[in-house]
Amino acid sequence: MRSSEPVIVKADLDLPEHQKVVVAMTAAYAMDRMGNGGPLPADVLERLVPGLRSHPTTLVLLAYVEDVAVGIATCFVGFSTFAARPLINVHDLSVLPEYRGRGIGKALLRAVEEAARERGCAKVTLEVQENNHRARRLYERAGLAQAVYGDTTGGALFYSKMLG
Repeated sequence: MRSSEPVIVKADLDLPEHQKVVVAMTAAYAMDRMGNGGPLPADVLERLVPGLRSHPTTLVLLAYVEDVAVGIATCFVGFSTFAARPLINVHDLSVLPEYRGRGIGKALLRAVEEAARERGCAKVTLEVQENNHRARRLYERAGLAQAVYGDTTGGALFYSKMLG
């Protein structure tokens, strides 16, 4: 570790400081080629915190190194019908490029898992781009893998349909 250990905090979306960090970290992630590959429109950034605040299952974790915000995990609690228990889905996990390779993503994932265990969750889920090899290595080292629900059914695929 080249600098101090990351400190992970649960974002309080009522605090203006945390609101600014969530917007900044999400905007930075959007610029990454493994994120959105470009900037988010201003109206999206304006709606982000109010939308997260109004969503009943939002969980946002922020990573700090020496009081500098360097990473984010934006998660939502869902429900596993086959386990009849909640789950946590990591919707966004991002670390600023200049802080990657320092264990910050690993610390964020540990904090997500801890939050999931505290809530009695059956599992943690996420999606990752197939060619995002660095993130896939991180997730696999943290114990995540492609979901396979039966010996003959193959692995799960994530599908999406954008709605205007």
